Amino acid sequence: MGKFVVEDSFWKLLPEVEIGVVCVDGILPTDQISKEGAVRAAKLLDVANNAAERWLTSTTISTNEVVAVWRQAYQKFKTKKGARCSVENLLKRVLKDNPVGHINPAVDVSNAISLKYALPIGAENLDAVEGTFRLAQTEGGDRFLPIGEEESDPTLPGEVAYLDDGGAICRCWNWRDGQRTKVSGATPHCVFIMENVDPSRSADLHAAIDEVARLAEEILGGTVTAKGFVTKDSPEMELV
Repeated sequence: MGKFVVEDSFWKLLPEVEIGVVCVDGILPTDQISKEGAVRAAKLLDVANNAAERWLTSTTISTNEVVAVWRQAYQKFKTKKGARCSVENLLKRVLKDNPVGHINPAVDVSNAISLKYALPIGAENLDAVEGTFRLAQTEGGDRFLPIGEEESDPTLPGEVAYLDDGGAICRCWNWRDGQRTKVSGATPHCVFIMENVDPSRSADLHAAIDEVARLAEEILGGTVTAKGFVTKDSPEMELV
C-alpha cells in the first residue's frame, strides 16, 4: 500500500500533536452487517451522545476545554472562513440538545468514539489514495473536490491538510473531506485517523484507537491490518 507521513512543516507548527491510525480491510457493506451489529452501533452512538455532556462544562462551545485547544491549534495555520475541528461540530449538536443521528453502522461507530472521547476522527478509502498519504502545511493550489460539491476548491497557501499525489484529501486539517477518497457504505479498505493536540490526553487517544480497532472487527466485520501512533519523534508508519 504505502506510508502515512507527517512532514516537518506540520511539526514546526504543532510539535506536541499525536495521531492514532488504524487500517482495516474487509469491512462489510452496510447491507451485510448483521442486524445485531447495526443495533449495537446505534446504541453505542446513543450512549455516546449522552456521555459527551461530561465534556461540556460551558454553554459557549468555544470555551469548553476540549474545543478551546482545537481553536488555538487552528489559529496557527491558514484556514477557510468558519473551518472548525470536526469534533466541535459533533459536540455543538449535543450542546444544542440535537443528538448526532444514526447513519450507518460504520459512521455510527466513528461518531460514537469521537463523542465518547471528545477527539476528532476521520476515515478515508485507502484504495483511492494515490502514492504517499501525507499531513503537511501546504503551499496552496492542491486539487480538492469537496464532498457534495461540483467545483474544485484548492488548498490555500499556509493551510494544513491531508494530501496525496492526487491533491488534497481533507481540508483545514480535519475539517472537510474530499469526494475522491470518501468512505461509503460499501468501502472495504479504510484508514481511520484520530488526532490529539493536548499531551495530557494521550491515554484517551490510545484508548479510543484501541476501541476503534476492536469495533471495526466486532461490528463492521473487518480485519485490522495496521495500528499505530505518529508523533514528531516517529513521524511515519506503514499503511496496509
